[in-house]
Amino acid sequence: MDKESREALQVAKELTCKFIETRTVSPGNFAEIFPIIYNVVARTIRENREKAAPGETGH
Repeated sequence: MDKESREALQVAKELTCKFIETRTVSPGNFAEIFPIIYNVVARTIRENREKAAPGETGH
């Protein structure tokens, strides 16, 4: 798993935990919602990387 995928997984996990805490997501719909959250986070990371200047990593 590359660095961006690991970052996306970590952020998606944290967001999902917050959504569970606020009862927006439940254990019953976790399997449906988590992939959606992960895909949005991964796409956002990828789009921001593509917008970065050549040679710039954003860190």
